[in-house]
Amino acid sequence: MDKKIKVVVAGRNFTLTTSDEAAYVEKVAEFVSHQIGDISEASHASTLDSAVMCALNIADGYFKEVQTAENLRKQVKQYLDEVSKIKLELSETKRELFRLQQGGK
Repeated sequence: MDKKIKVVVAGRNFTLTTSDEAAYVEKVAEFVSHQIGDISEASHASTLDSAVMCALNIADGYFKEVQTAENLRKQVKQYLDEVSKIKLELSETKRELFRLQQGGK
């Protein structure tokens, strides 16, 4: 169920409608506010410019994490394919061993 949560970001009040827990939303807002503040202090940029730079930084981090996740998915798929191949080889080896044991008697 959606609820309204009030947060402060870069000194401005916002009311957000979300199904997330209040503590989580407040943590996100605090993170963004802190990032905007750091950028503003370092560059002496306006709040709007700092917010845009903050958004760019967060988007950059997001896309890098998406790429990392995709690389991990590919790696896991390769490992699973390898495991399947090894299981098939093991099964074939067991059948051959059984065949040899039966033929040797």
